This record gives sequence, structure tokens and C-alpha cells, in this order.
Amino acid sequence: MKVGVIGTGYVGLVVGAGLAHTGNDVVCADIDEEKIRRLNLGEIPIYEPGLEELVQENVEAGRLRFTTDVGSTVRASRILFIAVGTPPGEDGSADLQHVLAVARAIGRNMDGERIVITKSTVPVGTAAMVREAIRAETDHPVHVCSNPEFLKEGDAVNDFMKPDRVVLGVDNPAVGEELRSLFEPFVRTGNQILLMDIASAEITKYAANAMLATRISFMNMIAGLCETTGADATMVRLGVGSDDRIGPSFLFPGIGYGGSCFPKDVKALVRTLRESGVDTGILEAVEAMNEEQKRRPLRILERAWGKDFSGRRVAVWGLAFKPNTDDMREAPSLVTVEGVLKRGGEVVVHDPVAMDEAKHHHFGERVVYAASNYDALEGADALVLHTEWHPYRRPDLERMRALMRGRLVVDGRNVLPFDRMAELDFEYHSIGRRPVGAVPAGEKV
Repeated sequence: MKVGVIGTGYVGLVVGAGLAHTGNDVVCADIDEEKIRRLNLGEIPIYEPGLEELVQENVEAGRLRFTTDVGSTVRASRILFIAVGTPPGEDGSADLQHVLAVARAIGRNMDGERIVITKSTVPVGTAAMVREAIRAETDHPVHVCSNPEFLKEGDAVNDFMKPDRVVLGVDNPAVGEELRSLFEPFVRTGNQILLMDIASAEITKYAANAMLATRISFMNMIAGLCETTGADATMVRLGVGSDDRIGPSFLFPGIGYGGSCFPKDVKALVRTLRESGVDTGILEAVEAMNEEQKRRPLRILERAWGKDFSGRRVAVWGLAFKPNTDDMREAPSLVTVEGVLKRGGEVVVHDPVAMDEAKHHHFGERVVYAASNYDALEGADALVLHTEWHPYRRPDLERMRALMRGRLVVDGRNVLPFDRMAELDFEYHSIGRRPVGAVPAGEKV
């Protein structure tokens, strides 16, 4: 099939390369000339494992190409995916200006019937707005559909190539079957292609992310109870997750979720619920708990040092909101680093892939960028671990103790060995477990 993907961000690149890999003729278009220039040179503007190889293979095979000419992309494609950003507005709602601008461009350039698919994460009712925007520009027939993405950053290529389900919102059975044939190569192991009405497909994306965010915040609430009672949240997680009705996923206690999806999607769903007159209490609590969790490392440091961090050096392991990505949007590390700097402390950071992102878009020269995680520890009064990258999970603890000036460690992801931290005389704080060292067990932090 001839497919156009408009938008070459995280989602658009994965979709374009993935569809090209199954034999489709794919054009990816973007108005960002620098991004397209880099893509045509073989440079991938984001860090995503496996994506560079997938793009390169399909470009070399002639199945994938990049352009700034949106009009030619529309005319060359039977199926068009809209995969541009929907950043949150000031009121939390999804900003649809880019989606609707693409819709109008599609309408102006259509020379026949087209299938247009909203791949961007959009609130319920957006497909109708896209259809109206296109029809205002053309008399050619258009079928607007919804195909929400369920890609995990850090594993997006695998998620697209081997999806656990494909959701297709359509209002025309024949179009539904055409799209089914497009996605059937990805579900040969028996996973489902779910055809449903468009509104249900649009809501499914937000509902899925809000449910996962709710599980995280719920477990962080339980972790707080565990800390005040002397229980161990890791044991509670095992007990709860062993129930087949619940399962173990997204029940890890930690210092909150971040990234490009959960924070903005929860906010957007809250906005939609309010506009529809539906109570938002559950999701408002989810957001509040998450924001509180992001502040926990600072609260622990304040308990040890007071409000003034002058003369204190804090090492930070992990800047990205999760492993296998350089994405720092809404990352808990932003709260910690900015908080330490505001209180007069010095910050030394390390992340396997997000250092450039941090330097160019967040911290500039206000922090020290260490060449290795161990270099970050030299002379540090405290370590805060934000991201559970593999090199951080089983470090040389004796080396850590020798390098650090202080002994305070805040493990925001519960990955360091609890018993060994106590044996080596660290003052060790994790999430949902009693602290060891200077703070009495069970005392609230």
C-alpha cells in the first residue's frame, strides 16, 4: 500500500519505518527542514533502541523516504497518518492546532479518495473535527479513522512490530477491512485487531494511560503507608500482584511517572471529563500523588540538611524519565536538580544517553556533567538515583562508599541491594521501605 505519515517525531518515525518494513511504500513528511535534512543523512533525532537500524534498512530498500513536501505526500498516498504533536494547553487540554493544520493541508492537496488516520493522541471528538477541516478544503471523499498508539518509549519498535492489540476506530466497514489488511502482518501470533467506533477508539488511548498512571500512584500511596508502619512495599507488591485479577505490572513504587504520555494524557482526560460533567476526583488524586512523589528526594535531603544546601554536593544518577530513552519531559530528575540548585547546592549528573538533552534543553552549564556514574560520586554528600538504567542496578558499593564524602543515598527506584547498603553504613532511603542508617525505622519522611 502507498502510505504517508505526516509528522516525524517519536510516533511518526516508528510508524513509518514499521509499515515500510512489511513491504509498504511509505513517505514521511515534516515541515521541519532541519529534521528532514538529518533523516536524509541517516541521523535519527531521538534515542530509541532499534529505530536507527529499522529506518536505515528500509531507506536502503527504497520503501521509506523523507520529505518536507506535504502536498506531494498527500497526492502519492492512499492512506495518510497524522502523527504530529498534541502538547498540553494551559488548561490541560490537548492542543489540536497542529493536527487540524495537517487536516487542512490534506484537504487542499487531495486529488481523490483518501483514508486519513489520526495517530496522534487526541481527545474524543477529534476525528469529527479533522473530517470537517478536510471537507472544508475539498469535495473528494475522505474516510477519517482513529488508530491510537500504544508505544512504550524505550521499546517502541518492538511494540509496533509485535503489538498486544491494534485498535481501529472506523465508521465504514470496507475501510475497516482495508486497514485490517494493513496491520495483519503485525498480529500473526494471534493478538487482536479491534475494530470499533471512532469515539471508543479515541477514549481507549486516554483510558489506558490513565489506568496505568492510576496503578503507579496507587502503589506509591501504599508505599507511604508501608514507610510509616515498617512494612515493605516490595513485599506488598508481590502479594497484590500475584492476584490474577490485578497482575504485577505498573505496581512498582517509585518517585513518580514522567514522559510525554502519562502526565499530559491524564491532564487531557481530566479536562474532557470536566467538559462532559463527569467527576474527576480519581484522576485529580492520581496527579496530586505523582507530583508529591517527585518531591520526595528533596524532602529527604531537607530532612538531613535543612532548607539551605550551600556547600552540599548532590550526585544524580539518571535524568531520563525511564531507561532506554533520552526523553526528559516531566522527568522527576527535573524537580530534584532544580530544587537542589534553588537551595544553593551543587549538582553533578550522569545519564547514559540523556546528557545532551539535559545540557541543551534543561540545565545548560548550571550543573556538572560527569563522564561516568562513578565520576559523579567523587566528593558527593548525597546520591539520588532517578532512572533504573542497568549500570546503576548493581554498582560497586565499596567503590561508591570510598568516592562519596557523605553517606546519604536516595534510591528512587528501589534497585540497590537493601541489605548491602545497610552493611556498608550508607544512610539509605528507598520508596516504601524503612530507611536504614541515621533515620529511625518507621519514622515518616
